[in-house]
Amino acid sequence: MASRSHTPTEVEITPRNRSHKLAPALAVDWMDNHPFKTAWFNAMSMTFPLGEKFFIDSVRHFADLIDDAKLQEEIRGFCGQEGFHRREHDRYNRALCELRGYDHDRIENRLEKNIAQSYRWFSPLERLAVTAALEHITAIMAESSLSEGTHMDLVTDREMRALWDWHAVEEMEHKAVAFDVFRAVGGTEKMRKKAMRQSTLFLTFDIMYGAIHMLHRDGKLWSFGLWKEGWQFLFSKGGVLRRIWPAYKEYYRDGFHPWHRDTRPLLDDWKLAQDPIAV
Repeated sequence: MASRSHTPTEVEITPRNRSHKLAPALAVDWMDNHPFKTAWFNAMSMTFPLGEKFFIDSVRHFADLIDDAKLQEEIRGFCGQEGFHRREHDRYNRALCELRGYDHDRIENRLEKNIAQSYRWFSPLERLAVTAALEHITAIMAESSLSEGTHMDLVTDREMRALWDWHAVEEMEHKAVAFDVFRAVGGTEKMRKKAMRQSTLFLTFDIMYGAIHMLHRDGKLWSFGLWKEGWQFLFSKGGVLRRIWPAYKEYYRDGFHPWHRDTRPLLDDWKLAQDPIAV
């Protein structure tokens, strides 16, 4: 039988058990010393622990139906990587909320309620389609963050930069796993595209909810100048979301696959920086 996996053979989906000392950075506005930029990324982190559990569960639901040994191995790597991401961002989020007075339970309980509703509204295959869509979003954000001239160049704390780079690399390594499982078990193009539209709406709302909560607690929610700068950070030329827009749109193309965007050079560059001898 032809392989169900379309991840390049030289890309190893390897869980890396890493930990990071983030308290000094989390206590301040670590992204360019800017409240909005920092809140945006901190709010993104708040979505990860429950989101990654949802991803793992969505993929594992279909694991026994996969008869391709390579894809089975990639599923195991995917679950391992996402498990470590979940743990590290849970530590990140709890430290953040303790240091800055944010309501961790309020943010997480809302996310947990929304995920519980997805189990009532969506079939297992639809939840897998959502996972594939969100994995594409995280992968193209990872690609952008590891490219030259990116917003991550504004991060001066080495531990914080190391965490986001590590997460980004592993997101790119496993970016096609949920997608390949979805196709292998009969997912359709129509369902795939619909899930991306839904996922984009919910993810954007979740991140904005968290960012608004944080800015409110910081006493900076009603600063017009801050929101203007935040808008520019996201949508102006070179902005975080504008940079990924072309790659985002590719997902709606018939026959799309995540590895049509070949990010192996970025993976190689990161590995070379980690261990010049091993590459």
